Amino acid sequence: MRTTQADVLIIGGGLAGLCAGIDLAHAGYEVLLFEPKAYPRHKVCGEYISNEVLPYLKSLGFDPFDHGAVAISNFLWTHPDGRSISARLPLGGFGLSRYTVELELFNLAKEAGVVFITEAVVAIQSEPDGVTAKTSNGKLFYGRTGIGAYGKRSVLDKKLAREFIDEKANFMAAKWHARGSFDATLVALHNFKGGYCGVSRVEDGLINFCFIATYDVFKKHKNLKEFINLELASNPALKELLDQTDMQFEQPISIAQISFKDKPPVEAHWLMCGDTAGLIHPLSGNGMSMAIRSASLAASELKAFLKGTISRKSLMVNYENHWKSEFNKRLRMGRIAARVFAHPKASSLSLQFLKLIPGLLPFFIRQTHGKLKPKHLHNEA
Repeated sequence: MRTTQADVLIIGGGLAGLCAGIDLAHAGYEVLLFEPKAYPRHKVCGEYISNEVLPYLKSLGFDPFDHGAVAISNFLWTHPDGRSISARLPLGGFGLSRYTVELELFNLAKEAGVVFITEAVVAIQSEPDGVTAKTSNGKLFYGRTGIGAYGKRSVLDKKLAREFIDEKANFMAAKWHARGSFDATLVALHNFKGGYCGVSRVEDGLINFCFIATYDVFKKHKNLKEFINLELASNPALKELLDQTDMQFEQPISIAQISFKDKPPVEAHWLMCGDTAGLIHPLSGNGMSMAIRSASLAASELKAFLKGTISRKSLMVNYENHWKSEFNKRLRMGRIAARVFAHPKASSLSLQFLKLIPGLLPFFIRQTHGKLKPKHLHNEA
């Protein structure tokens, strides 16, 4: 029996789910957003956001700089052998903690009329005239359409028989905030054996450290502290930062089972957004922007469908085509860069080559980022 009905069901209250919910609620549609975890909360995240999504965020009523965001304009890459290369970021971005971004978007979503359901969704499926979601207490919810924005991996991926979920995911990641000296205009990427660590400023004078590494390298160590002291500190630039900063968390927060395999952006009539649709290697520094941009794409197509401008079939086809056009090249370039970073000799040769042709580094950065779009274009398919 259908207990609750709405125009749109959104599974997951991260960046993509919150942005899409606000957008659709502003357009006058009934939105149910399912998120069992309370706000605010810390998440493993690089916390650098490209300026490409700044106009869209402002159109939702959220200006990051009203909440302490730090403008970032420069990029630094360091190698374990001590060499480094730097460049101006072609588009630039800003640093703001996931903690603050999600909390402020959550508040805006509530103000816009999004209804939050604090129950875990255990099954989703399509219906001839919409979609349904079943929660852990047995309640069934119906929507004219739905968005899947529940993160990197979930029991729902198993239920949908998504191919990537059964393949080995050989990456883990961790994050912490620290205090100390660090150039506020800089996002730095420090290579080490089996992984890399991103460092950038966020609000309140904090520095965000976030690393990703292969599980094969990590499992050789007793714990996160030993891994950081031995592997991350093998990069002299990163060791200097670690020695000169004070961790503000009792211990780093971490996640495992990270997969960068392809994921279809549409499953069983659900539009997949953010990490649920595809995860870019963090070295590209643009996962948060991709989540926000995918929410914009999904909301635009859903508004056209809910107004009766396009059919359900066109909704699915349009979103998938727009998603692939927007993100496929970014994901491909991210995978290429990750393979280079995984091999010390390859990364050393790449750094040497980039030093010989400095223009190549900004070119690569542009391939993993979108373009700055005027505000009105974020509401067009």
